[in-house]
Amino acid sequence: MTGSEAHQADARLKQLGVSKELFEEALDWAGAEARMCTGFDAPAMAGITFWSRTNRYLAEYLTDPEKQDPVWKYTARDSILRVVHPSGSHAITAVSGSGGVGDPDSSVRSKNPKGRVMAQLVENNVRYERGGQGVFSSRDEIEFGGELDSMPLWFLLYEQNEAGELSAELSLPVKMEGKYVNEWSERIPLFIHTDPGLDIALLDAPDNGDDLDFDIRKAH
Repeated sequence: MTGSEAHQADARLKQLGVSKELFEEALDWAGAEARMCTGFDAPAMAGITFWSRTNRYLAEYLTDPEKQDPVWKYTARDSILRVVHPSGSHAITAVSGSGGVGDPDSSVRSKNPKGRVMAQLVENNVRYERGGQGVFSSRDEIEFGGELDSMPLWFLLYEQNEAGELSAELSLPVKMEGKYVNEWSERIPLFIHTDPGLDIALLDAPDNGDDLDFDIRKAH
């Protein structure tokens, strides 16, 4: 990434109320937590832990009034862990990616299959238009500043490549092929790090309403 491109990425992240440093810290902490898993844990535990702790760090940081003013909101509705911007303009969730995460010149898709709830959210990203608020506010508008399932949902994508490098990007999904998200209207590369010291290319949780048909791979 050139200096100009990095500056543009930082500016765009600032518009979204986040930063590369925040995502680096979230993924670093998640890696430390996942490394505590052992061979006596379930085979998928390291991957699930990495996914869960990444989302947890984002939630704990962004909802902390000592670190954010105003604070973000958090929800686990439909088993999709989301932090919601104070204005209700967008939400963010962390999921594993595959292909060329962090490289805008490479294609990328979600690592694991997604169900009908996520498919609807991705479809909503395409047609989202922030309308005016009516006389009566819905429950979501009161709690989140907008209809939760209608606001743009960004993915913090992370991937461990064959060389062991951990890469990440923040991207807005707009299309799925089958059960995999594979098209994005905007991709913001974040970083590529060295080997995090564990196999994170396992699982993130499925959304509600589908059979548990995600891939399971044993960590090396």
